[in-house]
Amino acid sequence: MVTIYDIAKKANVSAMTVSRVINNSGSISQKTREKVEAVIKELGYIPNSSARSLTSKKTKILSLMVTDITNPFFTNIARGAEDKAMQMGYQLMLCNSDENVEKESRYIDMLISTGTDGVLAAPANDSSKKNLQKLAKYKIPYVLLDRYIDDVASDQILSDNEMTTRRLLEHLIKQGHRKIAIINGPLDIATARERHDAYLDTLSLHELPINEKWIHQSHFLQDSDISETIKKLLELPEAERPTAIFATSNFIGMNAVKFLKVHGIKIPQDIAVVCYDSIPNYLGNEPFLTSAEQPSYNFGYLGAQLLIERIENTAPEIPRKIVLPSEIHLRESSAFKR
Repeated sequence: MVTIYDIAKKANVSAMTVSRVINNSGSISQKTREKVEAVIKELGYIPNSSARSLTSKKTKILSLMVTDITNPFFTNIARGAEDKAMQMGYQLMLCNSDENVEKESRYIDMLISTGTDGVLAAPANDSSKKNLQKLAKYKIPYVLLDRYIDDVASDQILSDNEMTTRRLLEHLIKQGHRKIAIINGPLDIATARERHDAYLDTLSLHELPINEKWIHQSHFLQDSDISETIKKLLELPEAERPTAIFATSNFIGMNAVKFLKVHGIKIPQDIAVVCYDSIPNYLGNEPFLTSAEQPSYNFGYLGAQLLIERIENTAPEIPRKIVLPSEIHLRESSAFKR
C-alpha cells in the first residue's frame, strides 16, 4: 500500500508537506504542490481519511457493489449479505454502479479512502478488472458475485448459466419450437457470454438452425429498450421468423412481454417467451413468464461468509468457487406452439 512517506521520499519533500498538499492546508509553493500531486498520481495514492491504521486496521464494514439495485436479483443479494454481515458483527455499505466502470471506480476510490474491510462485487463488465486490481493493491479482500473476470483469482459465487440456459431452451424445444431467438446483455459481461455460448451449444446439440438474425444484445438494466430488436424479429419473412424468444435477464423478458402485448402480439400463441431470473409482479396479479429463478439471497449470504473468512484469515489460500443452481418455473408464456 502506498503511504505518504513513499510520496515524500519520491518527491524529495517531508511527509508533513505531502499531508499539507493532500489536505490543502498550510503554505506550500505552487511548484512544490504540483510536484507532490504528480507523484501522488504516478503512485496511484488514495488518501485514507479513516483512523483504522492507528488501531486495529478493522472497520467492521463490508461493502456491496451491485450493478442495478432496482433489479430484485440484486436487492435479494443485498438482503442476504446484510443478514450474514450482521450475524457476524459487521455492517454493510451498498454501492450501485449502473454497469458503469467509471462510476464503479469512483466508488472503489471512496471505499479505499473511507475504509472498508472487504468488498462483495458484481463487476460492471470485463473492464472492471482494473478496479479489482486497485482493491488488491490496497490489500482489501473481495468476493465476486454473479459475474467473474478472466485471470482474476478470487472467491466467487456464480450461477450455473450453462445448465440453466440449456433447461430453458430444452423446455421450448419440447414444446415444439425450432426457431428460437436470444436477446442478451453485452458480451463483455461473463454471464451474458456463458448464456450466449450455452444457447449456441444447445441448439447445435439438438440439430436446430442457428440464424444470426435471431441473436441480439441489449443490456441488463431495467430500462433496456428492446423494441427495435423485437420489431426486427417480427419483420423477418415467415420462414425465418422465430417462434420463441429466450431473454437472458428478467428485465429483458419483462420488457419483451410488455412490448408484445402493447402491439397485439399474443403470447404464447404468436411467440413464446422465457427468461433467466425471477420476475416481480410487474405484469399483473398472477405470474405469467416462464423463468429460471436464481437463489439470489444465497449469493449474498454465502458471499458475505466467504468474505468475512478472508478478512479474518480463516479461509484456505486457494480461491473458492460456488456455483448455485436455479429453479425453473413453467408458466403460460411458453406453452405449446406447434
